[in-house]
Amino acid sequence: MNISMTRIQAILMKDYKEFSRNYAVSVMILMPLIMAFFINKTGGNNINSYIITVNMAFSMVTAYVQCCLIAEEKEKNTLRSLMLSPASLGDILIGKSLFVFILTMVIVALTIFIAGYSPANLFILAIALILSTVFYIAIGTLCGLFAKTVMEGSLIILPVILIFGFGSFALALSSAFPILKIAEWLPSSQLVLLAESLEGTYTTMDIIIPMATITVWALVTWIVVGFIYKKRMVD
Repeated sequence: MNISMTRIQAILMKDYKEFSRNYAVSVMILMPLIMAFFINKTGGNNINSYIITVNMAFSMVTAYVQCCLIAEEKEKNTLRSLMLSPASLGDILIGKSLFVFILTMVIVALTIFIAGYSPANLFILAIALILSTVFYIAIGTLCGLFAKTVMEGSLIILPVILIFGFGSFALALSSAFPILKIAEWLPSSQLVLLAESLEGTYTTMDIIIPMATITVWALVTWIVVGFIYKKRMVD
C-alpha cells in the first residue's frame, strides 16, 4: 500500500478547515472540558470520575467529530471523489483520522489537567489512551460511512456516546443486575479498570488484559471499516 504524506497532509488541512467552519460540530469539544471543570470544583476526585470525563472526550469528541466529518464528505459528495482519486485506502483513512487524533490528544490532555487528575503511571495510561483513540476514531468512521448527512451522523453516533461513553456506569450496577457485567469488556470500562489498577499494587495481567481488550476492539472495528469502505467504492 503506497502512502503519500502530501495527500495525507492535504486531507488533514481540509478536515481542519471544515471542522473550524462547522460550529455545531466544533462546539462538542467543550463538553468534556466543562465536565472536567465541574468535577474539579465539586471535589469528585476519584478515578471513576476522572476517567468518565476522558471517556466522554472519546465519545463526544473523537467518535462524534470523526463521524460528522465523514458524513459531511458524503453529504457534499466529496467522499466518492476521494475514493476515485489516486489517493490509496491508507492515504484516505490516515488523512481522515489524523486531524481527529491530534484534536483528541489535546482535548484529553486538557480534560485530565482541568479535572486535576494525576495518574500514578502516566506512561502506561498514555498507551491505553492512544489505543482508545484509535478505537473511537474507527467507530466514528464506521458510523460516518453509514450516514448520508451530518444531521443523520449526529443521530447515528448517539448510541455510541451512550454505550461507550457512559458504559462504565453499568459497572456500578452490575452487582444488582448481573447481566450488566458484560459492560466490563467495553473499552471505556477497561480504561477505568486499568486506571484503578495503576493506583495500587498491580500485576502484569492487570495491564495486559485491558490493553489487549482495547486493541482487539480497535482491530476488529478497523477491519469492518475497511470492508464497508471498499464496498462503498463499488456501490
